[in-house]
Amino acid sequence: MPIYAIHCIDKPMQQALRASTREAHLAYVRERMDQLLVAGPLLDEAGEPIGSMLLIEFPDYRSAVTFAANDPYARAGLFASIAVTAWRQVLPPREENQAG
Repeated sequence: MPIYAIHCIDKPMQQALRASTREAHLAYVRERMDQLLVAGPLLDEAGEPIGSMLLIEFPDYRSAVTFAANDPYARAGLFASIAVTAWRQVLPPREENQAG
């Protein structure tokens, strides 16, 4: 299944909104644990969250965009930007990439 990178940047000064919607966001992402490669916050130089990044499998681009749009963080208006792009792992090699 194709992998998509979901890269989101928070609007400035939205720490309270991020904190208040964090549990709903985590529950939403956990619903896709079987598709998830990695997920976590983007951090500023002080180690404070300024966005989110996920690498997650979806059957197609539209499914990835729909997932990103329905994230509780996105629905709450936390993000200034959301980018969804197809991604392919090269290193370290995944088992499925070594078949052949």
